[in-house]
Amino acid sequence: MERPDLSPTELLPAIVQDAASGRVLMLAWMDDEALRRTRESGEAWFWSRSRQEYWHKGATSGNTLTVVEVRDDCDGDAILLRVDPAGPA
Repeated sequence: MERPDLSPTELLPAIVQDAASGRVLMLAWMDDEALRRTRESGEAWFWSRSRQEYWHKGATSGNTLTVVEVRDDCDGDAILLRVDPAGPA
């Protein structure tokens, strides 16, 4: 995904889509650090606005999201994560 770097406080909406069915599973928020963690681990990481911390989806429930593809929209202000979910999102 090619786009300008985000400032540490800039959050982008991240639409999470089941790669097999095309179903939209959830909306979450990501910044550069969440994207870095996602790319490095192969599983989805987000910024939790309510807890004010990074959140590894499925860390406690086991319902992880294995990332198949990361895309951005045409003007770089939203992210699409195509995933293989291990349970409900």
